[in-house]
Formats: sequence, structure tokens, C-alpha cells
Amino acid sequence: MMKFDYLYQPFSAQRNTVFAKNGMVATSQPLAAQAGLDILKKGGNAIDAAIATAATLTVVEPTSNGIGGDAFALVWTDGKLHGLNASGPSPQSISLDALKAQGYEKMPTYGVNPITVPGVPAAWAELSKRFGKLPLQEVLEPAIQYAEKGFPLTPTLGKYWKIAYNRFKEHLLADEFKPWFATFAPDGRAPEIGEMWRSPDHAATLRSIAQTNGQSFYTGELAQKISDYIQQYGGFLSKEDLVNYKVEWVEPISVNYRGYDVWEIPPNGQGIITLMALNIAKEFQFAGKENVETYHQQIESMKLAFIDGKAFITDPSHMPLKQEELLSEEYGKKRRTLIGSTALEPKPMELATSGTVYLATADGEGNMVSFIQSNYMGFGSGIVIPGTGIAMQNRGHDFSFDEKHPNVLKPGKKSYNTIIPGFLTKDGKAVGPFGIMGGFMQPQGHFQLISNTIDFHLNPQTALDAPRWQWIEGKKILVEPNFPLHIAQALTRKGHEVQIAVDSGGFGRGQVIWRDSESGVLMGGTESRTDGSIASW
Repeated sequence: MMKFDYLYQPFSAQRNTVFAKNGMVATSQPLAAQAGLDILKKGGNAIDAAIATAATLTVVEPTSNGIGGDAFALVWTDGKLHGLNASGPSPQSISLDALKAQGYEKMPTYGVNPITVPGVPAAWAELSKRFGKLPLQEVLEPAIQYAEKGFPLTPTLGKYWKIAYNRFKEHLLADEFKPWFATFAPDGRAPEIGEMWRSPDHAATLRSIAQTNGQSFYTGELAQKISDYIQQYGGFLSKEDLVNYKVEWVEPISVNYRGYDVWEIPPNGQGIITLMALNIAKEFQFAGKENVETYHQQIESMKLAFIDGKAFITDPSHMPLKQEELLSEEYGKKRRTLIGSTALEPKPMELATSGTVYLATADGEGNMVSFIQSNYMGFGSGIVIPGTGIAMQNRGHDFSFDEKHPNVLKPGKKSYNTIIPGFLTKDGKAVGPFGIMGGFMQPQGHFQLISNTIDFHLNPQTALDAPRWQWIEGKKILVEPNFPLHIAQALTRKGHEVQIAVDSGGFGRGQVIWRDSESGVLMGGTESRTDGSIASW
């Protein structure tokens, strides 16, 4: 059993770790967590609960994810970890020349052109088919009911909804964006905190997906509506792209960190960056959590891993360095030798913002799921397919226009993807799922959470609540407002350019469920930076 000091609260945790035996669902929205728990109580397993929670999140947290997004999952069942990559490729008809002919010099952020094939509905259907116990129609019913009857906005949701509306109102003026405003601002404004919002079109789409096990989205009426609307405005995604889409079952990748195996989805996801950073850092003997040398070594390890990750991660068939090389002992040692007593100056990288939801589930039978889905950058592309409630992602925004870069745009190619689920095991037994959403903060959040847990024995809730740092570019480090000031000052003396953030909005939102291997007791933590909730029994 993992031993934690539950009385140690150095960062004034706002919540306590939750304990339960029969089942647990942890995510960023209370209604979604409860929806997953309801499915567990109806006889579903952790996989069914994950699908129900994920589907409900598309309704009750549309600022971060949607039916038209991507997903990844790590599923522990029958003593084995399975990986699911449900990200989608670029359209077969897209090309650099075609975009340049439209006047683009880089990948656009909004509109029909950064849309890649969505994988979310296929992920739900595939997980249900392979591991679920209940019919998909029953599992999606809570999400359908919330879409049909409505729900009141929670505080964090209301905040980001209003931010998105104000941004879209100023910049998304073309006709193709009108359905977004009709769906998410039906009264000519963003809904207020506590105000009811409903989307009957969303409900009808979810019902269609449930009744056809996802096929309507890829081969049926929904697929036709998606392709017709995108091509009406000069986009490239076609019905053929949707028809030909298949999710991928992949072998999870891992590194051993101080006796624990830390697992991530392989590229095109960026989870390998977490593993690379842990592989670099694992030979350091940290003097303590609140020690400047600890923070310095962690930041430098992450900085080196991120620089390499951004340089090499893309669709695995296009990577110049394979994952085995990036996770090798030789790689970790070589990069570790560069870390000295002062901050390194790596090649700078401009980071984007995020829009993702994460959830973790566990049942009394030993099944556990780490699941993440995203529309990217909040509401995604700003494109909503009329009459469906489907908000489309903009994952293609991360493609490069540089023909020499591994992540250059090509037809039918998967882009570098920021969303990553994590999982922890020890001696071949499940410890549990973990994840922290938030764009390029995600591998940094994973790294800090794992170190807090393994190096400093922080319990799940305290490990999440601990103030975070975020490497931005060069020597620039952003820290949360409650980050220890004396550490920030000491890092500055080591050459880091430390800035204190005005709030914690950009530092990720995470969830954790650990299982005691002897008693089966579940221990959950949920993010204090959002409307997070744990539903358990």
C-alpha cells in the first residue's frame, strides 16, 4: 500500500482525499461525476462509467470538449493496461499548397480548415463494445437528459464561457460561425453562472450516436451534415474521411521512476514528454519538496524533454526519432549531463492555450480508466454543425507549415496532440489513473503530480493542490500566485526568469484515483482549480 501523510497540508488544501470501496468517478464537473456513478450503481463497470461521464461532459462543460473532438484512454482490466488512441487525421484532400492558395501562411486557429477527423464518438463506441457491460444507449442517457432538459452553469464553466463568447464576438464574424452563437449564446450573450442552458440538438445527436453505436457520426446522416457544412465554406473534411476513420488500440509506453511504472499513450500524444522528463530526473536525489535545487532540477528536466518533444513528436510514422530512443537510458543520461547550477537557454517555443476535460473511474471489480477528450483551445474551431449541436475541434492548428518539420501538414496525417491520460502501476499491479488537462501544461502537470506522490509522499488531494510551475519558453517560468515566494526568488538567482501568474487558470485541472492493492480501498483527489468533484460509494 502506498503510504501518505494525510495530516501534512503544506499548501492549505481546499479539499480532503476521498475514500470509497465500491466505485469512484473523479472529474471537473459534479453533474458529470454523478452521471458516471449512477451508471456504476446500475451495474455498469468503470468503462461504462467513463463513457457516461465523458458524454455528459460534452454537455455540461462545452467550454473544454465536445462530440466533435479527440480522445485517448488507458484502461486497466483483468490485470492488463490497454491504450486507445482516438485522435483523427487531417483530411485526405488537404495540403500546404491548397491552404497557401487560400492565402494562409500558417495553420489557422478557427474556421473549417483546422478541423481534423473527430474521434470522440468512435472512442465511446469502441470502449463500450470491447469492455462495457451496459448498452451504449443506457450509458449515454444521462448526457442526453442534461442536453434535453438543461443544467445550471457552475462558476468555472461560466467564467470560461463568457471569456470565449467575448473573444468569438470580436473575431468570429463570418457566416460559418453563426451556428456557434445560436447554440452557445442563444440570447445574444453567454449564459450566466447558475443560469440554465440546454441544447436539444445536442440531445438528438447523442441519441443518434447511442442508437447506432456511433455509426451515424461516421457513415450516416450526421456524417453527411458535417461534410456538407464544412465543404460549403471551403473546408476539406469529407464524408469519405469520416467513413474511413478507425480508432487505434496501442501499446502504452512507460518508464520506471523510483520503483513505480508511469504509463502514457505513445505519440502522436505528448505524454512521452512526461516520461522523458522523469527519465532525466530520476537520478537526482531531491533534498526536499520546498528546496530550490529540487525545483531547479525538475524545471531543467522538463525543459529539455519539452524541447525535444516539440521537435520530434507527430504521427509516429513521421517521427525522425522513435519513442524507444527518446525513452532510453542513454537519452536520459545524455540530457541529464546538461543540467548544471543555473538555468539553461534552450531553443524558444511559443505555447498555445488549451481546452480539455479529464476523468478517472474505478469500480469494485478492479477495473480503472484514465480518459481524456478535447475540442482544443476551449470551444475549438468555432464551427458548430447546424441542427446537431456538434462543436468541431481545431486540432489541425498544431500542424507546421515548415516542410522540414516532422509535424508538417500532410493529407491523412495525425498532428502532435496535447491531450494525455496517465496511469501508475507498481510490481505489475494497478495503482491507478491520473491526469491533468491544460494544453502544454499537461506533461508538466503529470510530472509534478508524480513527483509529489512518489518523491514526497503527498496524498492524492494534496498532490493536486500543491502550487505548480510552468515552463513557457527559454528561461521563462510561470508560477501560481500561491507559489512559495522565497523559492521563486531563489530560482531567479539561478537565472530563471520567474513570473507570478495573476490566477491559476493556466495551470491545469486534474484528477487522481489510487487503489490500495491489499484492501481494494479507493483514494481520490480532484482539482481545487475548477468545479471538480468526486462521486463515490
